[in-house]
Amino acid sequence: MSAVVGWALAAAALFIGWRGYGWQGLAFAFTLIVFWLLLQFNRGVRVMRDASQSPVGHVQSAVMLNAKLHRGMSLMQIVKMTSSLGRRVGERPEVWEWTDDGGSSVAITVVDGRCTEWALHRPAGDGEADGVASSTASATTPTSPPAADAPRLGADTLPPAG
Repeated sequence: MSAVVGWALAAAALFIGWRGYGWQGLAFAFTLIVFWLLLQFNRGVRVMRDASQSPVGHVQSAVMLNAKLHRGMSLMQIVKMTSSLGRRVGERPEVWEWTDDGGSSVAITVVDGRCTEWALHRPAGDGEADGVASSTASATTPTSPPAADAPRLGADTLPPAG
């Protein structure tokens, strides 16, 4: 939620509370706003506590992190997803980096607390020391397109149920 929408909702709650119930409604609306702020603070502290238990800038798989990222994610969402604080590698714009055990890394550019772009950097070679990732990828990737006369399964070719 953007800050403008949050403040607009808070102002609306205060106004409606005042107009509907007087000072008791105003006190209730204020209590709701403070409760919401405490929930947000608690969420941030929990993410930081979980991230503090992992090495800085380390992620299980940089390739999976690269696949899960999208433009507009907040830095808090990224830290929660990686369970690790990133290693800052750039000041203007802010660039944070996470590296996995295989040497692959993801560099994320953050502007105004939001992800604007990211890049996956893989080491030279096959990417994994034991070659598991490269052999899995080649096993699931077809080497040639299917023949034009090959049978295709679809709703019209399935046997009737029953």
